[in-house]
Amino acid sequence: MSQDKTRGGRFAMPKIAGPAAGAAQSGEGVRRPGPMAVAGRESAESLTRLAEDQAEQRRRNAQEADLFRSTRKQGLVLERLPIDAVRTDSLPRDRMALEAVAAAPEMEELKASIRSRGQREAIEVWAAGGSVWELKSGWRRLEALRQLYGETGDARFATVIARVVGDAADRDGLYVCMVEENAIREDVSFAEMAHVAIQMARDPQTVASNPDEAVDRLYGALQKSKRSNIRRFVELLQAVGDLLTAPRAVPKNLGADVARLLTQRPALKAELRARLARATDAVAQNAALVSILDPQPPEGAAEVAAVRAGAAASGARRKFEFHHAGMKVTARSGEILIRCDEDFVGMSRERLEAAISAFRDSLLS
Repeated sequence: MSQDKTRGGRFAMPKIAGPAAGAAQSGEGVRRPGPMAVAGRESAESLTRLAEDQAEQRRRNAQEADLFRSTRKQGLVLERLPIDAVRTDSLPRDRMALEAVAAAPEMEELKASIRSRGQREAIEVWAAGGSVWELKSGWRRLEALRQLYGETGDARFATVIARVVGDAADRDGLYVCMVEENAIREDVSFAEMAHVAIQMARDPQTVASNPDEAVDRLYGALQKSKRSNIRRFVELLQAVGDLLTAPRAVPKNLGADVARLLTQRPALKAELRARLARATDAVAQNAALVSILDPQPPEGAAEVAAVRAGAAASGARRKFEFHHAGMKVTARSGEILIRCDEDFVGMSRERLEAAISAFRDSLLS
């Protein structure tokens, strides 16, 4: 047997050293991906990155949407809404004579301010569904814009800047917020505060079951004496409210005294209603209220009652506000408050004294 044979009787193949071994060591001859494969891999990587970016963007959008809804619910977002899309009939206004308010000189002053400076303060609304909103506060501003748009057709007045807050679920909260906002900005009479309490107690969607509870919920922050006077006016309105010609003109003491008397002597309600039915203005109305306090007045008391009634009617308007030349002016008995952007601290005392003297001379001369 030849020594070249293997144990199995087969010849062993000789190992041949060729270029493949060297190529494997040097990296030559290794199969590399073609252009199509490279393009496919890059495309897949790009799609993966795109999907990740889109997922991240969706996450951010969801966060921003949640933040927007949260800030909007807190009343921190201002939006511009069409004036015709804001309704005012869901809540009773705390102004009992809205037509008179709409035609009052103060409305013309507010319109002049908006015409020259634009709407400076937002109204407050809540979404009522669809593209409709319900007014919570800011009736005068909305009415001024509506009048301006009707008079001019100017697109500047076709929309209103509004703060969208909450929803209609918390009905009691809507009443409270409306009262607080308007009590701060406007001088609301006791009759009007009592009117809101009565309406809230009648609203089946509120917790308050009677006007007393409504007064506590609406005016809990006021002093006890003021809440007591509001309750007196509640009694007065429930007795003769539909016959009051000018509820706002009824002074606090007069209204409280009459309400107290009617509680003690309910039989006088019919007589007072008959007297009020003949009243045609605020003076006659208050004269009827004064006269019922003394059913059998002595000679000459009728003239005294008329004088008292006239004084009461003229003094019932405890405060009024208007805008002029970029300034907000608040007038009360014995007080005038002027607010503007001017820095009066930097002015000399002599200049201020001269201005005040000229103001006094012009106003009181």
